[in-house]
Amino acid sequence: MRLPLLKPDQLSDDQKPLYADMQRGISSNFNAFVAVGEDGSLMGPWNPWLHEPRIGGAIWELTKAMSMEATLPDPARQVAILVTGAHFDAAYEIYAHVAVAETEKMSPARISAICAGLKPADLDEQENVAFDVAYALVKGGVLPEPCYRLAVDTFGQHGANELIYLVGLYSLVSVTLNGFNVPVPERE
Repeated sequence: MRLPLLKPDQLSDDQKPLYADMQRGISSNFNAFVAVGEDGSLMGPWNPWLHEPRIGGAIWELTKAMSMEATLPDPARQVAILVTGAHFDAAYEIYAHVAVAETEKMSPARISAICAGLKPADLDEQENVAFDVAYALVKGGVLPEPCYRLAVDTFGQHGANELIYLVGLYSLVSVTLNGFNVPVPERE
């Protein structure tokens, strides 16, 4: 890890309100995995964001909007997030969203395939579209028109927009995690 975990008593006046907001959001929306240390320090992408409260606060606002106001069905969201995290080989991202997928009863075979960069054969229509869009976007270049049209047909314009933004957000999260070499907590 390249940035030390910030304990609550080490926070600057600029960091304290962001920490409090992140802690509230984590406890209500990101509780399928370890995100807060025993000493109250925030783990995962939250710690690097907390080190730079102006930038981290903006990313946190986007994260809240994409998480707490999501309209895409969660199974499709989790497929897209796992495709993105697997593409970047972002260990904490994979750890966190495997835990979420397991909580939501995604099969171990499906999780394994997605984490290996493979498309599972048992995806439903929405999950299939989410996989294709995420996979195409993380490869780089313009999203192919058939993928875009199918996303709009499947999720509506707002849902297709949200899917594209979701892949962008989790690309940013993955790069943050990899750039700062954020470790994965030990699993029980």
